[in-house]
Amino acid sequence: MELDTIARAVSQELNRQKLMLATAESCTGGWVAELITSIAGCSEWFDRGFVAYTNLAKREMLGVPTTILSRYGAVSEQAARAMAEGALKHSHAQVALSITGIAGPSGGTPEKPVGTVCLAWAGKNRDTKSHKHIFSGDREAVRRQSVAAALQGLLDFIR
Repeated sequence: MELDTIARAVSQELNRQKLMLATAESCTGGWVAELITSIAGCSEWFDRGFVAYTNLAKREMLGVPTTILSRYGAVSEQAARAMAEGALKHSHAQVALSITGIAGPSGGTPEKPVGTVCLAWAGKNRDTKSHKHIFSGDREAVRRQSVAAALQGLLDFIR
């Protein structure tokens, strides 16, 4: 599915349910926020976006515990969950998504190769969900697939 198409589907569903969204992005650098704010009227359903690239930013902006970052790393489902929950806590949104990963071309390890991306979705009065993907392709392809998976995951989370 094209990114614009899925972003519009997210817009329609958030509008229908009268939900506000917050985003917490690392490796995508605000791509989700840019994509959804290109939709006219997004102020009805988009509260804010956090771009927290460094561990310090994740701690300061989103309240990700140092223990999670040191034990599991920034690219982990635990960190993604803490990021999404932190975006909720530091916004007026009812749902949040987060993305953290290794887009490449370097930075991978045998345990976490380039293309490893962790996503999470949190909501008021909802259990936080997360998923780990290993995407293929160059940096652009990994980031694009991450945005698409985060938005599709959000649709699944709120439906």
